[in-house]
Amino acid sequence: MKIAPSILSADFAHLARDIETVQAAGADLLHVDVMDGHFVPNLTFGPSMVAAIRPVTSLPLDVHLMVSDPEAWLPAFAKAGADKLLIHAEATQNLYHAVQLAQSLGVQAGVVVNPGTSLTVIEEVLPIVDQVLVMTVNPGFGGQAFLPAMADKVARLAAMRQAHDWHFAIEVDGGINDQTISSVKAAGADIFVAGSFVFTQGEPEAQMTKLRQAK
Repeated sequence: MKIAPSILSADFAHLARDIETVQAAGADLLHVDVMDGHFVPNLTFGPSMVAAIRPVTSLPLDVHLMVSDPEAWLPAFAKAGADKLLIHAEATQNLYHAVQLAQSLGVQAGVVVNPGTSLTVIEEVLPIVDQVLVMTVNPGFGGQAFLPAMADKVARLAAMRQAHDWHFAIEVDGGINDQTISSVKAAGADIFVAGSFVFTQGEPEAQMTKLRQAK
């Protein structure tokens, strides 16, 4: 399993410090929530923030694009230093092209599905994506409660992956803590995004240990 702390819950006044802390504590990658105030109501980071983070850490940057017209933003975020670009199925009319575009920029491409979006919407891109992010809350704000029904969605996605011998990683994001992680871990998720649980509820190293040890 891989732990991806979300910097949305970090202390923005001491962001470099918090990034260095979770890297030293054993984080596997760093999750960057990009919100445009249009696709979702919140407003967060742009490419310049990714460019500022890149020299601070050697961790892969897992950039979650909660934006309208994601194709327009892919080149800027790839240039800024993203390692993975995660595209919402709901945000583009041509998901296959968006995935291909991201991969042509030399980064890994992932697709994201909101809680209310069926897996059938992304089925055609599953053979080519590097990662699928299943949202376990409605996107837009950190600190929301985990939606238990999403564990079944993860299980169905994992079954599709196995049946077709596809090779994408399954990531979950939203309300992940040492209690909620168990069901999605058992269902087949590989990467676990945790924000407030890692950054605001204790020492990051101890919090990530709790996630790894959860049954």
